[in-house]
Amino acid sequence: MRKRIKTGIYGGSFNPIHNGHTQLAEFLCREGYVDELWFLVSPQNPFKQSANDLLDDQARLELARLAIKENSNLHVSDFEFTLPRPSYTYKTLRALRQTYPDREFLLVIGADNWQAFDRWAEPEEIRAHHQILVYPRTGYPLDPLQLPEQVTAVPSPIIDLSSTELRKAIHDGLDASYGLNPDVLKEILARGYYQ
Repeated sequence: MRKRIKTGIYGGSFNPIHNGHTQLAEFLCREGYVDELWFLVSPQNPFKQSANDLLDDQARLELARLAIKENSNLHVSDFEFTLPRPSYTYKTLRALRQTYPDREFLLVIGADNWQAFDRWAEPEEIRAHHQILVYPRTGYPLDPLQLPEQVTAVPSPIIDLSSTELRKAIHDGLDASYGLNPDVLKEILARGYYQ
């Protein structure tokens, strides 16, 4: 039987995708935690459209594709766009397992999400079927010795970048090049996103 492809699933709004996201993904592939990583772009929540400056689904997908085009191990997925909403992680992972039986999906989350994980919908189902890779976040201590067997603390560098902070910099006309892929920043400015 052919070995299944180890595919990291890294979900988020990616509004916009930044260098912290891509550097973490590259680390996970380079260090052998996964064979490839999919950025699973979350669809817009219809109840929150006016609550923040979330770009529409296609715009966020396109920016994410620009950010990873040089790395063949990274992919951008709109898989959740086709699922009933709200799209809970356990339902998304269940649908991924059914659609791609040739892949072993590993869930990639930050230490902040791990601390809240037991409050997620159906956390036991996720843990029963998936290895979980937890990356460090400032202010969320993580003890690898206290983690369940199927949960791995990933010693990736902490990159303190925030999409919120980058959106504000762009809105205020400040330099955001420190946190964004040049092609992503060029597209944002050309289209007037976040301004």
